Order: sequence, then structure tokens, then C-alpha cells
Amino acid sequence: MRFFWAFLVGGGLCVIGQLLIDLTALTPARILVLFVVSGVALSALGWYEPLADFAGAGATVPLLGFGHLLAQGVLSAVERHGLLGALTGGFSAAAGGIAASLVCGVLASLAARSKDQC
Repeated sequence: MRFFWAFLVGGGLCVIGQLLIDLTALTPARILVLFVVSGVALSALGWYEPLADFAGAGATVPLLGFGHLLAQGVLSAVERHGLLGALTGGFSAAAGGIAASLVCGVLASLAARSKDQC
């Protein structure tokens, strides 16, 4: 049943993103920022943690989950390091995911050959 709810919640978030692309004049970059900031806001309100517990990867993998991860990293770093944690907490919490995406991007660029855009 957990897979079903993860699929349903993650798919619902994707549907929201697709509707924003299709029905608004927002660019994909603005939608990305909107999703990350929404994840931070929902986390600050205390609403995202129950959703993540309920839906698992369906809520933590999309961009909203990245915003939640940043917010939780900042909160824990502020508790440990004070105000300096507000600047470093998000980066340290998301470092593993960011590093993995960079490594995968480099490997993909080595495996694929780009074509000229002329």
C-alpha cells in the first residue's frame, strides 16, 4: 500500500507541475523555484513532514522534498551552530544529493555525444 500512496502523491505533484506548464505563462525555471520554495514553506508550517511520512519517496523525491530537506538542514544547523547554520545548513543537508547529481551529469556527458545546435 505504501507504493500506491507514493505513486499517487508523487504523480499528483507531477500533475500540478504539468498543469502549471500547460495553463500558465510560467517558465520551467520559475516552476522549479516555486516548487522548492513551496517545500520550504510547507516544512516551516509543519505540514510537509506528515506528508513525507505518509507518502515516502512520493513526497521526498520531487522538488518539494528538496525544499523540505533544505529547511530541515537549516533548522538543525541553526540549533548546533547558531546564525552561521542558516547559511551552511541547507548545503550540508543536501550535499549528498547534489554530489550524486553532479557525478551522474558528468558520467552522462562522457557516455553521450552532444550534437552541434547550429
